[in-house]
Amino acid sequence: MPDIDCNRASAMATLLRGILVLYMVLVVVNARVLAPHPFAGEVQQNFISNVFDTSKYGILQLQNGLARTPQMGWNSWNFFACNINETVIKETADALISTGLAALGYDYVNIDDCWSSWSRDLKGQLVPDPNTFPSGIKALADYVHSKGLKLGIYSDAGAFTCQVRPGSLFHENDDAALFASWGVDYLKYDNCFNLGIEPQKRYPPMRDALNATGRTIFYSLCEWGVDDPALWAGKVGNSWRTTDDINDTWASMTTIADLNDKWAAYAGPGGWNDPDMLEVGNGGMTYHEYRAHFSIWALMKAPLLIGCDIRNLTAETYEILSNEEVIAVNQDSLGVQGRKISESGTNGCRQVWAGPLSGKRLVVALWNRCSEKVTITAAWSSLGLESSTPVSVRDLWKHEVVMENKVASLSALVEAHTCEIFILTPQTVTHSII
Repeated sequence: MPDIDCNRASAMATLLRGILVLYMVLVVVNARVLAPHPFAGEVQQNFISNVFDTSKYGILQLQNGLARTPQMGWNSWNFFACNINETVIKETADALISTGLAALGYDYVNIDDCWSSWSRDLKGQLVPDPNTFPSGIKALADYVHSKGLKLGIYSDAGAFTCQVRPGSLFHENDDAALFASWGVDYLKYDNCFNLGIEPQKRYPPMRDALNATGRTIFYSLCEWGVDDPALWAGKVGNSWRTTDDINDTWASMTTIADLNDKWAAYAGPGGWNDPDMLEVGNGGMTYHEYRAHFSIWALMKAPLLIGCDIRNLTAETYEILSNEEVIAVNQDSLGVQGRKISESGTNGCRQVWAGPLSGKRLVVALWNRCSEKVTITAAWSSLGLESSTPVSVRDLWKHEVVMENKVASLSALVEAHTCEIFILTPQTVTHSII
C-alpha cells in the first residue's frame, strides 16, 4: 500500500506540474497577442477603445532573429527590370553610401530576376550570367559587404523565374547552400511557373533549406497575395507579398494600399505584410503622390525598398526618401501596422490612416485621394481617445510641432493626391491661474 500511495502522489505531482506549465504557456501567449494601446499608462483614464486590432500581432512570426522592423534597402526591378549587371549593382551600393541613404537604414542591395544564366550547369547548379555578372555573385557580395551593406538575390518557388530563368522548386537545398556560400543576406522568392502546387507546400522547403545553411538570410515571400499569405506565411518567412506587382501610377499605388490594409492585424516584429516596392522617383507620379506613397508605406510598416535609380536622384526624390521622421515611423519598435481609420467624401476620398507608436504616441495621416484640395479631420474618438485628451502635434514634413495641448480632433487642408502625416504625443494639461 505505501508504494501505491507514493505512486499516486508522484502521478499527482506530475499532473500538477503539467497544469502549471500549461498555465504559464497560456499566460505568455496571451501576453504576446495584444499590444497595449499607445495612450495606456499615465493617461489610462482617457482611453475609451482600442481601434487598432492587434489580436494576431506576434503570434505567427518566424523567430530567426531578423525583421524586428521592416526591411529597408533597394531592389533592381522597378527601374532596371532585366537590364542589370554587376556594375549597376556596385554603383548602386556606392550611391547608397555617398547619398547618406545607407546611414538612414537602407542597407539591402537586392538583385531581382535575370541575374542567372538560362540553364543550370552540368552539376545542376545555378550559374550567374557570364555576360552581366562575369565576376560572380560571391565577388559582388564581397564588394557590397565591404561597404557595410547586405546583398539580396532572387529566385522562384517554381520551375522557372518570371523571366524564364531556372527556378528553385525541388532544388531548394542546393540553391540555399549556394546562396549561403556566396554570402547572400536576403532572398526574394517569387511565384511564377509554380506547376499548380499550393504555396503552403512550395514555400516552407526553402525556409528549411535556408535555415539549414547556418547563415542568417532574410526570407521574403513573393506569393502576390494569391492564397492570403498573411494567414500562414508568418511561420514561413520574414515578409510576404499581399498584393500583385505595383506599377508607377496613382491608381496602382492606392489600390495596393487598400488591399494591404486588410491584413494589418497580422504584421509584427519578425514578419511583415509587403505591398511591394517603392516607386518613388520613377516618374509616373507627381511629387505629392510620391510623398503620399512614402508616408502610407511607412505608416503601414511596409518594407521600404527603393525602386528608382539611386545614382541619379532628383532633389525632390531625395527629400522624400531621406525623411528621417517618416522613416522612424516605419522602424518604430512597437511594430504595429497602421491602418485606415475612416473615410468620407466622394468614393471615400477623404481618408484618415493611423497607428500606435512606442512612447504612447500615435501617427496620423490625413490622406486626400480627391481630385481637389480638401479639409480632412481626424476625431479623437476615431483614434480611440477621449475628446479631452491633450496632445502635441508634430508635422513630419514640416519637421516642427504645429500644435500644443490639442484636444478633440485634428484638421488640415490637404492638397489633392497627397497626405499630411503627424505624430500625436500625450501631454499633461497645465492650467493658468487667473
